[in-house]
Amino acid sequence: MAKLSKVKKVAIVYRPDKKDALKYSIKACEYLQSKKLKVYSHPKQVIKGAPRLKKADLKTIDLFLVLGGDGTYLEAVRLIDNNKTPILGVNLGSLGFLTEVRIENLFSAIDLVLANKMEKRPRDLIEVTVKRGAKKILQENVLNDVVIERGDMSQLINLNIEHNELLVSPLKADGVIISTPTGSTAYNLAAGGPVLFPYVNAFVVTPIAPHSLTTRPIIFPSTANLTFKLNNPKHRALLTLDGQLAIKLTAKDRVIVNTSKVKHYVLREPNHNYFDLLREKLKFGQRD
Repeated sequence: MAKLSKVKKVAIVYRPDKKDALKYSIKACEYLQSKKLKVYSHPKQVIKGAPRLKKADLKTIDLFLVLGGDGTYLEAVRLIDNNKTPILGVNLGSLGFLTEVRIENLFSAIDLVLANKMEKRPRDLIEVTVKRGAKKILQENVLNDVVIERGDMSQLINLNIEHNELLVSPLKADGVIISTPTGSTAYNLAAGGPVLFPYVNAFVVTPIAPHSLTTRPIIFPSTANLTFKLNNPKHRALLTLDGQLAIKLTAKDRVIVNTSKVKHYVLREPNHNYFDLLREKLKFGQRD
C-alpha cells in the first residue's frame, strides 16, 4: 500500500440531486481553502469559490473528494480517466460501498488525508473494447462492471463467451455481467454472483437469468482475455459500463474484456477492515 503524496489541489464532485450535497460541498471547499489548498468543482457543477475543472487541470489534481453515493463515485472515476488520482468517498447515498466515509466524519477524514495518514489502495479496472468488424468503436476502463443485456427486446439474447479465442460456452439469458472484485458486491451479487475480495487478481462472469440451470458464474484470472459475441444476426443488445455509459450492440460487434493496465486508487485508513464493511452494508454472516 502506498502513502498519499502531499495534497495541494483538490477536485470536488457531488451528487446534484441529493439534498444537502451542495451544502456540504461548499463547506468542504471552504475548509480545504482555509488549509491553503486550491479547490476545483466538477466541470458541470458549481461550487461557490471553486473554478470548474478543465481537462488540462486533471494531471495536476492530487485528490478527488466525492460527496454522494456509489454512482457519484463512478462518475468521478470516469472523470479522472487514466490518471492515478485517488478518491476519498463520503457517503450521502443509501448503500455506499465506495463512498465509505460517513458525512459526520467529513472534516476528520480530510484531516487524515492532509496529515498523510491514509493509504492509497489499488483496485483493478476492466478494459472494454468494442470492435465492429475491423473498426474500434469504443474503448473504456470501468471500476465496477460491464453488462451486456437484452435491453428492450422481449426474447433472451444468445451469445458466445470466448477465453483467449477458445469457446467457453454459448449463453442464452437476459444478459451477462463481467465484474471486477470492487464491483462484485453490486449487480453481480444481486444476480447470484460471488463476492470477491477487493485485491484478488480476478474478475467474475455472471449470467443474468440464464435459460439453463447448469449455467453458473465463472471466476477468471486477471490475465484472461474474454470476447462476447451475439450469435443471432437479428438480435440486439445493450452494453452498459459502470451504469454510466451505454451503447447498442449488433451481431457484427465483438466485446473484448480484460484487466486494464491502469489502476484506480481508493483512500483507506491503515487499519481498515473490508469485512467490517460487508457486515455493516450487507449484514454479511448475520442470522435471523
